[in-house]
Amino acid sequence: MTNSETNKNRISVISIFPEYLAPLELSLIGKAREAGLLEIVVTDLRDFTTDIHRTVDDTPYGGGAGMVMMPTIWGEAIDQSAANSEAEIHDLVILTPAGELFTQAKAQEMSTCAHLIFACGRYEGIDQRVTDHYRSRPEFRVREVSIGDYVLNGGEAAALVMIEAIVRLIPGVIGNPASLEEESHTISEAQLPGALLEYPTYTKPPVWRELAVPEVLTSGNHGLIQKWRREMALARTRRIRGLTRE
Repeated sequence: MTNSETNKNRISVISIFPEYLAPLELSLIGKAREAGLLEIVVTDLRDFTTDIHRTVDDTPYGGGAGMVMMPTIWGEAIDQSAANSEAEIHDLVILTPAGELFTQAKAQEMSTCAHLIFACGRYEGIDQRVTDHYRSRPEFRVREVSIGDYVLNGGEAAALVMIEAIVRLIPGVIGNPASLEEESHTISEAQLPGALLEYPTYTKPPVWRELAVPEVLTSGNHGLIQKWRREMALARTRRIRGLTRE
């Protein structure tokens, strides 16, 4: 369902730093919210934790630096965001440096979505099974998106960039619609630098919603783990960017 069918856009943002999203109350976005053109709900991911420390991450299977955000908590938060929306289709935007590049064309497309859910990851990212699980559910469209070939501390800044680009395209947000028609943005198909995108990451529990961590990551064989990670990085790069580095 598009916003043309519902006449209202809903944007949900899930983050461990909800205060980072305060700029969404300002400027044209804030005015659009006040005018009822747009609904934005910011959710604290830590509200879905169950331990005294409000833990959202754990060590990665297969070893390596950093921490990975747990699927259990993300699943609860995303499910609640969807349950609080009347949209038939929920567009889940997972912000990751390994995603497809965000463009003006994507902003235009997303401006018609009835419900966008922005998942702002941190640390080494969100357990891959969150992406895999919601791709298997017909009421969700999953988009892995990057705003550029660089790494941020988290997805909040990327979410702010994308939301601003999307919201200004919603009818009624810009005072003079003709100004949008006069804008131009050249989309180049030029080849990107040959860096590999990151491989999928996983953390505890070993099985979540009937999806298991790949067996190789629990094998203890670091040679096989490194080989698998490179193969996954190559496959992801070929799929998303059409570019590999040998």
